[in-house]
Amino acid sequence: MRFTVTYRIFADSQAEAQARAQEIALEQTVEIPRDLVPAGYVTEEILGRVEEIGPEAEGRFRASISYSPDSAGAELAQFLNVVFGNSSIQRGLRVIGIDPGEEMIRRHPGPRFGIEGIRALCGRPRGGLIAPVLKPQGLDADALAELGYLCARAGADVIKEDHGIMDQPMAPFRERVEKTAMAIARANAETGGKALYFASLAGAPDEAEANIRFAKQAGVDGLLVMPGLVGFGLVARIARDPWLNLPVMTHPAFLGPHVLSPDTGFDHGVMFGTLQRVAGADISVFPNVGGRFGFSAGECGQIAAACRDPRGPGLTMLPSPGGGMSVARAADMAAMYGADTVYLLGGALLRLGTRIGEGIAAMRAELDRADQARS
Repeated sequence: MRFTVTYRIFADSQAEAQARAQEIALEQTVEIPRDLVPAGYVTEEILGRVEEIGPEAEGRFRASISYSPDSAGAELAQFLNVVFGNSSIQRGLRVIGIDPGEEMIRRHPGPRFGIEGIRALCGRPRGGLIAPVLKPQGLDADALAELGYLCARAGADVIKEDHGIMDQPMAPFRERVEKTAMAIARANAETGGKALYFASLAGAPDEAEANIRFAKQAGVDGLLVMPGLVGFGLVARIARDPWLNLPVMTHPAFLGPHVLSPDTGFDHGVMFGTLQRVAGADISVFPNVGGRFGFSAGECGQIAAACRDPRGPGLTMLPSPGGGMSVARAADMAAMYGADTVYLLGGALLRLGTRIGEGIAAMRAELDRADQARS
């Protein structure tokens, strides 16, 4: 019934690490000194338990602490609060693994569609998925819609708006979503394709719900959400709504500080894999190796593995590396990430202008060659 969080503790000795682990168990639950913890239910159930602790490397220890689902409650925010609330403000502590356990998975079941569901929606049963990005910020709604049309005509699988395009005056959310959804639907009708349009969700908290429903009625195929800015709870709200029945793509904007320091925050796979799956994302965007953000091959591999780990939580989801992606790198990226991947393409395609379809076709050919080589 209990769920487990594994922490990396930076300490000079086993005794120091053990003491630190006990402090974390208190901090993440009762937040009072040990001698003040009430006997009975609070001590036996609510208080975190240090299940295992041992050395990982010099100055580093791995500690697994279990928590009661009663402590986490039903809200995703409180689950995350127990995982790494107050302790996230301390130095020398990093979350390197989360096992939600059966009860928390029942409460937070994860992706609605997952890998197989997204493949069914876009009609791509095998091979890597191509996802051009509608950008740059500053284009009006008509220009963005036309770009989406060209991408859909060329055979893109997923067409996502850039995360920086939300509700600015040059392309207001509702006008943009309506026009782009119509343009991509027209292209699909002309080609028989199934390109999916993911709109970048905009709106202040009191506007988000109305915008979600507007987007659904306008014909979007999914929503791009930035949990670092609008919260993981909004991802879960969309993923669990049977009326919406929309897949969710999450974007890493504002989440960088959670992973960039080696001795605080979260491991890359936990943040961009496990937590996104728990929230209900079907596709997780993250910075690609070799791009301008500096993630290593090992870190990107860790993310992809966490997205597709068959042990859960919930359905497997699609990793979506972006930044520095191009046709020239397609073969190397396909070898690194494999078929169950959404490959984001931005500037490399936009350079082609109205010939953007040629770039998408070339990317498709490279990914298909890689798929054939694997089989």
